[in-house]
Amino acid sequence: MEEERRIVSSLNSEVDDPVEYSLRPTMLAEFIGQEKVKEQMKIYIEAAKLRSEPLDHVLLHGPPGLGKTTLSHIIANEMNVSIRVTSGPAIERPGDLAAILTNLSDGDVLFIDEIHRLNASVEEVLYPAMEDFALDIIIGKGPSARSLRIDLPKFTLVGATTRAGSLTSPLRDRFGLLNRLLMYDTSEIKEIVLRSASILNVVINDKGAEEISMRSRGTPRIANRLLRRVRDYAQIKGDGHIDYKSAKAGLDLLEVDRLGLDNMDRDLLLCVIEKFDGGPVGIDNLAASTGEESGTIEDVYEPYLLQLGFLRRTPKGRVATRLAYEHLGLKAITEEKNTDQINFLEE
Repeated sequence: MEEERRIVSSLNSEVDDPVEYSLRPTMLAEFIGQEKVKEQMKIYIEAAKLRSEPLDHVLLHGPPGLGKTTLSHIIANEMNVSIRVTSGPAIERPGDLAAILTNLSDGDVLFIDEIHRLNASVEEVLYPAMEDFALDIIIGKGPSARSLRIDLPKFTLVGATTRAGSLTSPLRDRFGLLNRLLMYDTSEIKEIVLRSASILNVVINDKGAEEISMRSRGTPRIANRLLRRVRDYAQIKGDGHIDYKSAKAGLDLLEVDRLGLDNMDRDLLLCVIEKFDGGPVGIDNLAASTGEESGTIEDVYEPYLLQLGFLRRTPKGRVATRLAYEHLGLKAITEEKNTDQINFLEE
């Protein structure tokens, strides 16, 4: 997938797995950021432990790379129980889910990543499991078919999704705790970079950590990835210590600018500006001009550019905003025409 190959991708990759696992906090006290979520979870966990009950089912939603998987492991650690990890696409048949559920112990946490991708037949089996801690299985076919109910241990389901709106209402309503994870600010990412550097035995000062945090798109996963690449640069081109100079040089080499845009983001903006006079331009024309698939542009490139206010979606197509021109060092000159379009000229 194109997104996974980008240095500023918020998606996890197999290359990241071993190192990322070692950098994950294990308890709520170690988790940086998401203060409201942490405060709420701390209360709910302590209350559940006092009652000697499993925690209510938890839904964690938000953009990738913000710590949903980490929080699921923290919940299990705080509750002093085991965790079983799977994902929506991995559970293909109801029997797969039944095998997982029947092997849980009382109080265990079942973490399902990308839970919005569960197929309908699996989801139907999950409903009674979440509500009644039971499995309803149909044995036989036709007139001789009969229903068998199997009791399950009381467990906590933690679901994670980047698309909460894609969840069906019956599934979403069965979660007792819904928590939305927000993008991190620069100061929080800086704390994460400093913590990760100490775990990786990397010497870094505040200015170096701040430079990395500014280019991390408010995402811890990206910050940790950039930290490792800057560490490599500092070891080969410097004395191994990360300061502002080495961090800036290493990130410039990766073509990641001060707002976290890479060359692919900038090429997309320049295409809208130079080939289509700043827009509006339809997604199909934009895809043909950049050589990317329209789905890739919509799902991979556009979200962050829209978040920054560099692109605007209109009924006529995509339009580059004045902020995009300013960031690219271009001057926007507007001229009203009969077509109500805006022509932009490069300075």
